[in-house]
Amino acid sequence: MTTQNGISDKFKNILLRRELHVGIIIAALLAFLYASRGINIILTILIQVTIFAIITMSLNLESGYTGIPQFGRVAAVIAGAFAVGGIPGRIMASFMGLPSGREYTLDTVNFKVVPEINNLLASSWLMSLGFLIMCIVIAGASGAIIGWLISRPAIRLKEAYLGISMLAIGDFFMWVGHNWNLLVGGSTPANVPDPFRIFGAARFNVIVPVFFVIAIIIFIYLNKLTRSPFGRNLRMLRDNELSANAAGLNIVKVRTQSLVIGACIAAIGGGLYVLYTGSVAAIGMTRLTFTFWPWAYMMLGGVGSNVGVFMGVFLLTILRTMIIIFRSQWFGFLLAVGIDPLWLEFTLLGAVIIIVILFLPHGLVPEKVEAMLPANRVKKVMAQREL
Repeated sequence: MTTQNGISDKFKNILLRRELHVGIIIAALLAFLYASRGINIILTILIQVTIFAIITMSLNLESGYTGIPQFGRVAAVIAGAFAVGGIPGRIMASFMGLPSGREYTLDTVNFKVVPEINNLLASSWLMSLGFLIMCIVIAGASGAIIGWLISRPAIRLKEAYLGISMLAIGDFFMWVGHNWNLLVGGSTPANVPDPFRIFGAARFNVIVPVFFVIAIIIFIYLNKLTRSPFGRNLRMLRDNELSANAAGLNIVKVRTQSLVIGACIAAIGGGLYVLYTGSVAAIGMTRLTFTFWPWAYMMLGGVGSNVGVFMGVFLLTILRTMIIIFRSQWFGFLLAVGIDPLWLEFTLLGAVIIIVILFLPHGLVPEKVEAMLPANRVKKVMAQREL
């Protein structure tokens, strides 16, 4: 009887979990979109979810767990995007004996060189896989470097001063890329070699599971990291810096490590983004897309909760897509009073975020208080003390 009650209690707990409720809502919305618009819109949503989940989880590590006011998330994303847009293609062009120096990103050269690289990649599975891995490694390394550079002011500045400085750093990198033609084409988008070209017409279908696997790997890594002693150090620093300092925690080292790891992950997201789009445009790497939206996703999902972040990205991406698709159909009547439904995207999404914050101030799936030691370990320790 006790066993049955225990099972029923566990079942009730599962039914009451917010993750399950949000998951059901997400599944229902995806089913509606699939029935009304087909599979392509689902694949597009999944690609956006994977890319922005990676970027937002990196933000959650720095802001949600460490307490750093990271308002310059776009800087690390730009680092990954520019690195993938400017380095791997040059390496392949040099290997093939094509122009690979200063002239590589010129529009008169780039649109000729990249198709030849794509033809070579499409001829070999091994080369395509190697190129993809090279892009991820280069993106991650560039992000780690930028994260370390950003950590220098983070050591001395606090609160609003640090947030504003990071905001300025993000815009600085965007405008450097926009005005420095040799980096990624300046004001002209530069084409990026495509490691998925080998799949031909199925390219779109293959990118989704590959990106999703990468996102899941990063999710598992961050979960293990935040549950480790290092993760407890991050939360200690976030909750009370004075106590952390008194406890002997090296605040400079912990902040630097958090910023480096977070920037590395965000840069991978930026690199995957340009691989998906097939080009990199410096002016398109804005703070609205790669700083504001990740913050919105994180606040909606739950600050300090990786599961919440993933679900926040999923739900808000679906809602945003639905608003874009159906705004003219659902709100066309507003034209009669002079309101164009095309401008409703940010208004309605802002309303969604405000409603969630009002009724669920900690997000859809808030951070859970976890024991420092597993339950079985605690029992062993208590048993030893009783002896």
